[in-house]
Amino acid sequence: MDFTTALQILDSTVRLSTPLLLACLAGLFSERSGIFDIGLEGKMLMAAFISAAFAFTTGSVWLGMLAAIVASMALSALHGLASITFRGNQLISGVAINFLAAGLTVLIAQNWFGLGGRTPSLETGARFESLTLPLADSLAGVPVLGPIYAELISGHTLPVYFAFACVPATWWVLYRTRFGLRLRAVGENPAAVDTAGVSVIGMRYAAVAICGLLCGIAGAYLATALQAGFIKDMTAGRGYIALAALIFAKWRPWYALVSCLLFGFLQAVALRYQNIELGPITLPGQFMDALPYILTVVILAGFVGRAIPPRAGGEPYVKER
Repeated sequence: MDFTTALQILDSTVRLSTPLLLACLAGLFSERSGIFDIGLEGKMLMAAFISAAFAFTTGSVWLGMLAAIVASMALSALHGLASITFRGNQLISGVAINFLAAGLTVLIAQNWFGLGGRTPSLETGARFESLTLPLADSLAGVPVLGPIYAELISGHTLPVYFAFACVPATWWVLYRTRFGLRLRAVGENPAAVDTAGVSVIGMRYAAVAICGLLCGIAGAYLATALQAGFIKDMTAGRGYIALAALIFAKWRPWYALVSCLLFGFLQAVALRYQNIELGPITLPGQFMDALPYILTVVILAGFVGRAIPPRAGGEPYVKER
């Protein structure tokens, strides 16, 4: 593999890991507060459709992004209502959201556009364009470091930079602010937080709202940056992969970045190479396409018992009288 090819694979890794990273951080906020969210997939899918539909109709990618965030947060509010207010089963609520989004997106898309469950292709102005960072063009000729800056660091869309900036921001919020301390405490010992006069319900709804915000941006990125429109089931299991990355990262922001980059790298390699030869063995393209999902199953099977989630995760809080 030459330097140019390696650079192209790493560039694709950054692009493909962006929705995973946003969804993983979304799940991190929610699960740190004690609310397990299997519905990341559904919120991303609904946000992807709504963003593409509104961006095509209005011609503005920003209105599409805003609509995606509203749609995703609405589903988050539904999940919060079921699991926090009515103390329902969090896993069932998340799965229901996934089914709801999978059906509604195709139904509404067919009704609005009549294109078999997809939206028309988005033109300039209705999708995010790549950004060229300062000095990228002038430094492109510098050996090694020039191409890394000009092609790997520069040239991405705005949501990519936002996603990677969210990693240190999430770390700072969780470990350096009063809000983060209370959020982590709610996920570990909600009774103690309630005794201290902090609303457990309020903190959990705040975490669920942040989760909806990030999932909305992740879904909008898929439809208006990574691709130019919405197609049926375009999330392709990314919500579940993000959950596996979250478990692999043990609910920590920096580890989440590494695990999402790993999944993104596997997807980038699968797109780049149809067949990979390992000595006498040739790995077919179908195996490479399935590798991220295989790794998801391996992580869920091998790390669920070892990675310790927040102690109050998945349990509705009942205030003692």
